[in-house]
Amino acid sequence: MNAIQTLNLTKYYGKARGIIDLTLTVKEGEFFGFIGPNGAGKSTTIRTLLGLITPGSGSAQILGMDIRKDREKILSKIGYLPSEAIFYSGTKVREILKLSADLHKKDCTEEGAVLCDRLQLNLSRKVSELSFGNRKKVAIVCALQHNPELLILDEPTSGLDPLMQREFFSILKERNNSGTTIFLSSHILSEIQHNCTRAAIIREGRMIACDSVDALSKTNAKRVTIHGNVQLHESDMLRNMEELNGAVSFLYSGDIKPLLKILSEQDITDLIISEPDLEEIFMHYYES
Repeated sequence: MNAIQTLNLTKYYGKARGIIDLTLTVKEGEFFGFIGPNGAGKSTTIRTLLGLITPGSGSAQILGMDIRKDREKILSKIGYLPSEAIFYSGTKVREILKLSADLHKKDCTEEGAVLCDRLQLNLSRKVSELSFGNRKKVAIVCALQHNPELLILDEPTSGLDPLMQREFFSILKERNNSGTTIFLSSHILSEIQHNCTRAAIIREGRMIACDSVDALSKTNAKRVTIHGNVQLHESDMLRNMEELNGAVSFLYSGDIKPLLKILSEQDITDLIISEPDLEEIFMHYYES
């Protein structure tokens, strides 16, 4: 059984584009990434899957259940972390966590306390007194404390400092190793690269690629950085050229011999050829 399966899922807001013909499969037990720039359709996809908005056409199933017919059953088995967490301002953290646990009809006291300790979250504080990052921690505990089969996370690390981000992903990896399926939506490519095994790329409401993170990362392009007195012109093979701290840097794709011939005619003091980072590799999906 697949954890998430959609077929031609489409949502428009009037004439405005939401998502178009989205066909996607996430297997049980996967740590799956959903990548795209802001406005690409990531949140629309998630809200449609959760039944928060109704699709215009197409179909989707979560854990083998139809998102329209079985919404309550689906919600009982998943944990959802929205990109922005809003709570009743007069309530305390422990009251929010108890309300969330009660909605799932579970006693989550022990697991909630462990998560709060790991995320350094004070149970006695009022929500109105919390920073954005600490409100995000409350949302994380609400999503995880009932040990759901599937976690759906929408831009989960916004507001968290680097140490908390590290601890958060450590928790997610533990859950994934124990069998929890994780669907991580993000525009931060390093989060996908370091944590996910497979990913889909969405642009302007359409899925434009879906494969293992390793396969999506493979390219014949190299990052070339040259120090010296260099005169080069950007071309199809020499892309994203920039000058920084006296060096010329660019992406190069193609046969290495013509590049070496060009460089042999330059006054070079140092040459570095390396793999491009993941963000550079993915940019052609966004720009092509």
